[in-house]
Amino acid sequence: MKAMVTGASSGIGRDIAINLAKLDYDLILVGRNREALESVKVTIGDKVKVKIVVVDLSNLQKVKELYVLTRNDDIDLLVNNAGFGVFGEFISTDINTELNMLDVNISAVHMLTKFYLKDMVKKDKGIILNVASSASFMAGPLLSSYYATKSYVYRLSLAINEELRRRKSKVQISVLCPGPVDTNFNNRAGVSFGVKALSSSYVAKYALTKLFSGKTVIIPGFKMKIVKFGVRFLPDKFVARLTYNIQKKKVK
Repeated sequence: MKAMVTGASSGIGRDIAINLAKLDYDLILVGRNREALESVKVTIGDKVKVKIVVVDLSNLQKVKELYVLTRNDDIDLLVNNAGFGVFGEFISTDINTELNMLDVNISAVHMLTKFYLKDMVKKDKGIILNVASSASFMAGPLLSSYYATKSYVYRLSLAINEELRRRKSKVQISVLCPGPVDTNFNNRAGVSFGVKALSSSYVAKYALTKLFSGKTVIIPGFKMKIVKFGVRFLPDKFVARLTYNIQKKKVK
């Protein structure tokens, strides 16, 4: 069995890769930082084969090249984990950084999902795990673009899931929607969490357990399950106000 994990150099992606190695998956680790990817490879050891691919997924031509490079590897599991956030009022955040985020969080996920899903459907086997966020359930003032990107990933994954069901395909697509996780995300976004974060190790183990049991929407942590249930009964504007107040507490 073989899996490809994007954003594998740290956080959830790193821990998913480590846990997949324990399940005897050969791995393709994708990220921007070769040194960090090599460190993950050392941690995994020689039990499975590990290939490292250094690529910036905000470069969409490089995303295409990544597929060309790996399409003959017969990938059984694709984990679209790479992503980052931009914090601040929409009128104040840097447009170039935001556009890079849109490319990583949306365009790259969209492209890789489409490329590998076509191959999996032809074989009638395979699994795709798209990493979204609990942010996908609501609007997120002060992290507006990030929340919107994760909503895209969440809705796209659910729609594809229904298409696969109608095809009676054996291919599975799932979406991971964690709340705050103790990763490098907050450092890159320039914020600190206002509530206690889950460990990336716990989230990775939980995600894989639910993934291999066939779960479509995977939400680690009881609090986030309550949040998803609760926001359905509240007006969108009210939820946005609550979210704004939570985001304000994240300022470093």
